[in-house]
Order: sequence, then structure tokens, then C-alpha cells
Amino acid sequence: MPQERESATSSTENGRVPDSAAVRRHPTLFRAIRRRQNPRLRRSDITVTDEAAVKRAVKAASLGNAMEWFDFGIYAYLAGTIGRVFFPSGSDTAQLLSSFATFAVAFLVRPVGGMVFGPMGDKIGRKKVLALTMILMAIGTFAIGLIPSYATIGFWSPLLLIVFRLLQGFSTGGEYGGASTFIAEYAPDKRRGFFGSFLELGTLAGYTCAAGLVTALTAGLGTDTMDAWGWRIPFLVAGPLGIVGLYLRLRLDDTPAFLKLEEGTVHVSEAADTVETTARGDLAKIFRKHWPTLVLCIALVGAYNINDYMLLSYMPTYLSDELHYTETHGLLILVATMVLLMLVINQVGRLSDRLGRKPLLMTGMLGFFFLSAPSFVLVQQGSLLAVSAGMVMLGLSLVCLLGTMSAALPAMFPTNVRYGSLSVGYNLSASLFGGTTPLVITALISATGSDMMPAYYSMAAALVGVVSVACMKETARMPLAGSPPSVQTEEEAAALVEAQAPAPKF
Repeated sequence: MPQERESATSSTENGRVPDSAAVRRHPTLFRAIRRRQNPRLRRSDITVTDEAAVKRAVKAASLGNAMEWFDFGIYAYLAGTIGRVFFPSGSDTAQLLSSFATFAVAFLVRPVGGMVFGPMGDKIGRKKVLALTMILMAIGTFAIGLIPSYATIGFWSPLLLIVFRLLQGFSTGGEYGGASTFIAEYAPDKRRGFFGSFLELGTLAGYTCAAGLVTALTAGLGTDTMDAWGWRIPFLVAGPLGIVGLYLRLRLDDTPAFLKLEEGTVHVSEAADTVETTARGDLAKIFRKHWPTLVLCIALVGAYNINDYMLLSYMPTYLSDELHYTETHGLLILVATMVLLMLVINQVGRLSDRLGRKPLLMTGMLGFFFLSAPSFVLVQQGSLLAVSAGMVMLGLSLVCLLGTMSAALPAMFPTNVRYGSLSVGYNLSASLFGGTTPLVITALISATGSDMMPAYYSMAAALVGVVSVACMKETARMPLAGSPPSVQTEEEAAALVEAQAPAPKF
């Protein structure tokens, strides 16, 4: 009998289904085992969020993200100028390819940055790592603005450009995973989509400010002056912006979920307790225990990033180089599109809290699959109305992803490996698919002579995205894996505890 009980207990605790006959013989024993594995929530387990603290955290993470993508956007929108300044004179296509190749170089080290900063954020805290990534990004961007041109120092010029682009990419490897984790762990479960959407609002704001500044400088200074010295101004602005972002981030406390994990005070269930009180997740654990979710994350982020970079980074170049728009004209259309997306993105996040992450993500992926070709046909008509209509169709598909992704991705991984897993998965995908998008599309158009290649590339990515969304779990309005429930009020916490109270027996 003792051996039978020991076997039953072991099989239940190890996740195996116990023998039905044993359950019938010892119902009291198995009820006790189930209660020990899944004890009722205590009030101390539940996090009641501080609305003011949540808003400060969202502001700091979003502003930092805006500054990061301001830095990256500058390079994308000055691609033609950078090609002329840093690479030997030759064909315009060769210079543009060289410029986009250097753009892609930064993405090659992003996985390395993710592997360094991600596990570090799971060990020493989200806040410290996010402050460090902000410093490195500001240094890399500011330094690019100081590099002499190819005409002045020869091959040292593109070499230094690559070095500082690598520094940018390395720092970015820890940014998105940390910022999205930071907001997700601060936000209450029922509003994680709404608060998470502010992170991508920051992305759009960074891109918009970069495009607006480049447009204003190009219109005011002219192409010759921009090539001579005007291109340096947007890069040099990154220095003081980085100091502001660093100040905001250092003023915050770390996330409630991380602090509870660090203190070892969480007792949601025995299974969750085991996860949260073991040593922090390292790379070996991420690849060994979480590889199925990691693969799903890479596929989902790859589909998202290809369409994101195609629209927000590559389109101005497409309009100027393929359709012969002026650089200023193409950027103005993109700025107008991004402002429209900024106006609706928070409502998309709010909608994802109500309807779920999967319906919004699926809508965005299907939008790119069915609307990419018609959108590019409209863009190729050349008129302002047709181009704007095509851009808006693509933009509305993208905003369904932007407003949802920053809440969906952190929820895929448990707390003790969330920063590391998301940083590794996101940056591997961004490296393979996101940063290479402008380069791949430019090369495909050059090889085939077809201006429709961006649409076909987008449709292929969207098809992968549809499959990925179908395979993921719905996480809206649920606690993060490995973390206790997070609510807005004491009343909600009391209701959760009361809901688990046993029904009275008469």
C-alpha cells in the first residue's frame, strides 16, 4: 500500500495521468494532492497595481522605445544620403545596396545583444538593463554623426560606420524584449493590451519624428548641403535625447512581477512555485525547455517584422527610387500614414483586451496577405490619392499587429525567463527577416525588374504569420505565466479570492 501511494503521488506530481483504479481506491489522497498542486489564491499572492506607477512605467518604456526607433529611423530615411557620403561613387543602386547592407549589419548582432541582455535582465532586473541599452544606443547614434566622409578618410569611413552600427544593433538586442516585458509586468491583466500598445505608439512616434526631421532638413537645406553636413544633425540629436530617456528609466522601480520573483514571495501554485524559486533562466534553459515557444515566437515576429520594415523603413526609398518621387514627397506621405496609425493604435490595444490577441493578429496578417498586391498597384499609379490609399491599406493591416504584439509576445514565456526568451526569439527573427527586408526587396527588384516584389514578399511573410497565429495560445485577460494575477483594485483581488472559496455544504 505505501508503495502504491508513493507511485500515485509521484505520477500525479510529475504530470502523468494517475491510474483510474487508484483514484477510485484513494479519492481522499488524490484530492489532497490536487489541493497541494493548485492551492487557492491568497490575497497576498495577488498584485494590485498602482495606476500612477503603471503610467510612469509605460511612459518611460515607450519614450525609450521612441528614442531607439528615432535612431534607427534616421538611418533608414537617410539611406540614399548615407550611400553617397560613406561609399565610393558608382551606380546609385550599388550605393543604395551598400547603405542597406550596413543597415542590415546592425541586425546581425541583435541576437548577440539579446543573448547578453535578456538573461541579464532576468537576473539583475529589467530597469538596470534597459538603462544600459539606452546609453549604448545613444553613444552609437551620436558617434555616427561625427564620422568623417569617405572623401575625407577613405575606407576608414564605412568601417567606422559599421562599428557604430554594430554597437546600435547590440544595444537594441536588449531593448524591445525588456521594454515589452517591463510594461506587461506592470500592467493589470485586463488592460495589458491597452498599456502595451503605448510601446508601439513610441515606435511610431520615433519613426515619425525621424522622418519629420529628415524631411524638414532636406527641404530646408537641399540635397547638396545634406550630403555635405546636414545629414549629421539628426544623429547628433540622439545624444541629449538619450540622457533624457536614461533619466526617466532610472527613476522607476523594477516591475512587481520581478520583485516578487526575486523575493520568493509568490505562492500561486506548487508548479508555479517550483518555476519561480529555481535559479534564473539562462540560455541553455531557454533553448532546452522553451524551444517550441521560441520557434513560434521567431515565426510570428518574422512575419510581423518583414511587413513592419517594408512599410516604415523601405517605402520612402521605394517611392523615390522606383517611382521617382522626390525624397521629401515620399517621406511626407509616410509621415501622414504614421500619424493616422498613432491615432488608432491605442484603440486597437483596447480592442485586443476585449476580443483577444489572436483575432486582431489574424486580421492584420490576413490584411497583408490579401491587400498587399492591390496596395502596391495603387501606389504605382503615382497620384497622391492612389499612393495615399495604398499606404493606408497597408498601414491599417500593420496597426492590427502593432497594437497587439507587445502584449501578446511577453505572455508567451514564464516570468523567470521572459526577458531572455523574448529577447533571443525577437532578435533572432529581426536579424534574419526584419533588418534584411530593405536589402532583400532592393535586390529582388534589381534581379527581376518587377516593382511588385515588395508585395509578393509581404504576402509570403503574412502566410507564415497566419499559421503562427493559428498555433499560438490566447492570453488576453489572463495572468502572465509564472506570475500571480494582477488587478486594478482591492475589490477585484477580493473577488478573485472569494471565487475560489469552497461552496458551503448543507
